[in-house]
Amino acid sequence: MELEVVGPPALNLDRPPASSSSSEDFLDGPASSSFSGGLGLSCSDPSLDPHEGMEFDSEQAARVFYNSYARRLGFSIRASTYQRSKKDGSIICRQIVCHREGFRRRGKGNTKPKRQRADTRVGCKAQMMVKKHDTGRWVISRLVKEHNHELVPPDKVHCLRSHRHVSGPARSLIDTLQAAGMGASGVMSVLIRESGGINNVGFTKIDCQNYMSGSNWQKSLGKGLKTVFDYFQRMQEEDPGFFYAVEGDSELSGGNIFWADSNAIKNYTYFGDTVIFDSTYRTDRYRVPFAPFTGWNHHGQPVLFGCALILNESESSFIWLFESWAKAMSGHTPPSITTDHDRIIRAAVSHVFSGARHRFCTWTVLREVHERLSDAFCSHPTLEVEFQKCVNGTETVDEFEFCWDSLLKRYDLENNQWLQSMYDARQHWIPAYLRDTFFGEALVTQRSDCAINSYFDGYINASTSIHVLIEQYEKAVASRYEKELKSDQETLNVPPVLKTPSPMEKQASNIYTRNIFKKFQEELVDILAYPATLIKDSGSESTYRVEKFGEEDRPYSVKFDVLEKKALCSCQMFEFSGIICKHILAVFRVTNTLTLPSHYFLRRWTRHARSSPLLDEKALGMPCNSLHSAAARFENLCREAIKYVQEGAESVETYKVAREALHLAAEKVAAAKKNDLGLASNQKENEHPSQSCSTDQDKRIQQLTSELETANKICEAYRKKLLDMVKDMEEQKLKILVKVQSMKLNLRRLSGAKS
Repeated sequence: MELEVVGPPALNLDRPPASSSSSEDFLDGPASSSFSGGLGLSCSDPSLDPHEGMEFDSEQAARVFYNSYARRLGFSIRASTYQRSKKDGSIICRQIVCHREGFRRRGKGNTKPKRQRADTRVGCKAQMMVKKHDTGRWVISRLVKEHNHELVPPDKVHCLRSHRHVSGPARSLIDTLQAAGMGASGVMSVLIRESGGINNVGFTKIDCQNYMSGSNWQKSLGKGLKTVFDYFQRMQEEDPGFFYAVEGDSELSGGNIFWADSNAIKNYTYFGDTVIFDSTYRTDRYRVPFAPFTGWNHHGQPVLFGCALILNESESSFIWLFESWAKAMSGHTPPSITTDHDRIIRAAVSHVFSGARHRFCTWTVLREVHERLSDAFCSHPTLEVEFQKCVNGTETVDEFEFCWDSLLKRYDLENNQWLQSMYDARQHWIPAYLRDTFFGEALVTQRSDCAINSYFDGYINASTSIHVLIEQYEKAVASRYEKELKSDQETLNVPPVLKTPSPMEKQASNIYTRNIFKKFQEELVDILAYPATLIKDSGSESTYRVEKFGEEDRPYSVKFDVLEKKALCSCQMFEFSGIICKHILAVFRVTNTLTLPSHYFLRRWTRHARSSPLLDEKALGMPCNSLHSAAARFENLCREAIKYVQEGAESVETYKVAREALHLAAEKVAAAKKNDLGLASNQKENEHPSQSCSTDQDKRIQQLTSELETANKICEAYRKKLLDMVKDMEEQKLKILVKVQSMKLNLRRLSGAKS
């Protein structure tokens, strides 16, 4: 894999340098004091000290773990260099250093700085480097623990940059006091008194001032909204399918705003089986009131379904917003939806999307957990890791219930009312309760939890004002569109490398997109380490025990329907992500199922996910029962025969049944033909009795039967050629579509450059 080394410090999480502020902002906002979905430590000892070889589910999980470790020791952290893969541009290596690493850059010549700043950089070498493996896990590859400076005592650690965070309860209190006309100094006095001392506040006066004055949107809202509405009017002229709605009687009513272009609406028709409503931008320390509706496309990339400006956070306003979005999507509500953990949003979702499975983003829940249990985490250093394992490490409901009860008892949290309220809502955020529902996260190992903020990362951030929102929005949409086109081209033109001689792998490589096939391939290769043992056989259904070699303590149960070739695994990966798991594939291996049954290929993950559905006779305006034309009769029979053959070939049992039925059908057809010929012969006998002869009739029947068999063989050959031609036409159609869209994008760029 080719690497690109970039430095100096990576700015503001994973966002590109163009949209970042400074290297000191490494852990600004909610990430600074919370775990990102799934810490996923692979060490058996729940020690909180990092060591080389320790694994994490994501880069974000590694950074938050190191920040927690830094808080206990008394230093702050920031991001340094990173490496990108030239293959897909993703970050595959990250260096996290002590905040006193390196030395402050000096001005050129004798130029004096505008203001004197304390020299905090002393060349400290303490650092942690994590690299992404092919499995998607992040591993500590280098660790330096020694510092060349004194560490900060516990009563001062809250002043360090990466440990300062304005928590949810503090935000609410600040909003209330600010609305009453109180300034930053007065607000801090109240916070210090309510917290029992400045050490317990968790942030500084500067942070409080930034939060109170951070709403650049509020200052520029009036003039900025005019820019937004001018854009809407221009788009309606250019795009007839463009939709927007404003809550209230006028554009200046102060209500929420929603818009979606024709591409976003079209995206929903293809990939609207699950939706993410991402409102986390409005909850960070700068309160940007921007919220997109997103999902996943056929490459596992974020795809846009519409955007909103949240200027009113009441329940009725969110209900209006969701109803407006549903109206834009022709009234089709999603089967599942993921949102922030927010009481008002939860009520609005229940009102508008009553039939949808509602999930809270685990990332936002765990952020609140850290705020609510900060004292307990300080008193019990191992509680954070054990809480993570209880949430993300349990795979069944019973396992979670047992782990939760033992955790509360061990750390004396049984009377914690907030934890009890979260337990009551466990069906909305604990993974063990949600795996039976499709949420589309096929590539979950490449990102943290529900990928909140993923679509507009690098474009919408704390420094984005309403004046530049539309410009950044268009840049993000164009960038995502280019990435999808690139993935389409790679899928069509770069065949994946097969790792096994399995016919199933070859079959999947021709159906899935390249990214999804890689995920399937990982599962297929893993079956070598997962033997399947038959433990129950009831004839039509068998039950297998599947476990990783050497890890007999975590078995999986797979129920397999022999006739229908359908399997249900206790891990429920297929139900959750739409990709079949290694445990079912292990059962297919021992039952000699060489190809994957068609019902395990979700169209949304295939390379033809965006192609139009096949038109039926009604769509073409043709009569459904046209029996007077031989060509129509032939076409109808071919269509029915193809369906019959596909279903009959799925298993040995259905093949036998189908073959016997074909023989019986052939006999009936021959008898019907004989009757037809007999009737015709009788008519001739009545007209010319002297010329009738039964021997001649038998010969004629044999001759016609032979001719029919020959014609059937010819028709079968033509049918195969026709199917190959249709497949080639679909491939060519998709290639042409990609080229046309690429040309349009280039023309748009050229016209923009000229203007």
